[in-house]
Amino acid sequence: MKKSALNFLAVFILTLLGFYSHAQTGGSYAGHVHSKGYAGMDAKSDLVLYEFERRAVGDDDILIDVLYSGICHSDIHTVKGDWGGTPYPCVPGHEIVGRVSQVGKDVHKFKVGDIAGVGCMVNSCGECEYCKAGEEQYCAKGATYTYGSGEGDGYTKGGYSNNIVLKESFALKVPDNAPLDKVAPLLCAGITTYSPLRYNHVKKGDKVAVAGFGGLGHMAVQYAIAMGAEVTVFDITEDKRQVALDMGAVKYVNTKNESEMQGLNNSFNLLISTIPFSFKVEPYMAMLKVDGTMVLLGVPPRDQVPSLSTNALWGRRKIYYSLIGGIPETQEMLDYSIKNNIYPKVEVIPIQQINEAYKNVLDGKVQFRYVIDMASLK
Repeated sequence: MKKSALNFLAVFILTLLGFYSHAQTGGSYAGHVHSKGYAGMDAKSDLVLYEFERRAVGDDDILIDVLYSGICHSDIHTVKGDWGGTPYPCVPGHEIVGRVSQVGKDVHKFKVGDIAGVGCMVNSCGECEYCKAGEEQYCAKGATYTYGSGEGDGYTKGGYSNNIVLKESFALKVPDNAPLDKVAPLLCAGITTYSPLRYNHVKKGDKVAVAGFGGLGHMAVQYAIAMGAEVTVFDITEDKRQVALDMGAVKYVNTKNESEMQGLNNSFNLLISTIPFSFKVEPYMAMLKVDGTMVLLGVPPRDQVPSLSTNALWGRRKIYYSLIGGIPETQEMLDYSIKNNIYPKVEVIPIQQINEAYKNVLDGKVQFRYVIDMASLK
């Protein structure tokens, strides 16, 4: 072979090796990541197996092989189009734990083999006052959420899948020895309830009420008790009473029993509502002490949003919605949960049971959180 041909062949091989090496570290040459998961194709149909391409792993990105993905009620609302604007096909899932399988060349927080968590966000502008304050969920330009947000010429797809790509700064550190199936729901249910309790400085002796004892509610109860509060639980069924009391609640109120709803006015410093459908707000507001606060966490469908008479605010009572938490606070919540052994009660299922699980959530037949074992995705 002529020398010029040998030189060309050598350059060609080196170029290929360079491309391979750069691709392994997530450089700009890397191609799109092939993925598969379960997606809602429209608002009416069951979720089905779906293959798609994720964006390439960039210099400050990591690729995570998903191990567990929690099922949040907001996943169901989004897939069913309850809030409007859902882009289809929709791959839900924002309670994600997995193992890092690829890192970009500028990544320093993670290495291949580490366990990482992903919550409700995968990016934000990073420049506005809220992002700089570590409250990326309120990004002035709009955070990029884990599924259904615009990204490049498409939109993000979530954790009901075998992998996910995101900026390392939006991934959470998870220790190897944590129970990963139970850690997954912390990335939404955990931070959603932890954040307002911290914001309201819950402390020993405070009287806290939790309305709705489901996936969110049972996390709020555990955190509030750990912070020293006396906790009363409200729900519409009798079968959760003993669970709440065993968890440490001082009282359980079945709201369908009118006698149990009596004598509770001016009782609570803070009331956390996780109710995901329309309800009468005024009776709960009346249960607040002067200067008490009610925090809304459950987000009903658009046609079931509850209303409120301004008279209910008498006595400097306050009410507001809270939205998850920023990345720094989410890491704080994870560390706090693991240190204090605070985890959700979960039922692990194969992904092939996703549609049955959705029905059970809507029918109130799960205690308290479904988690998908992504090893079942074949």
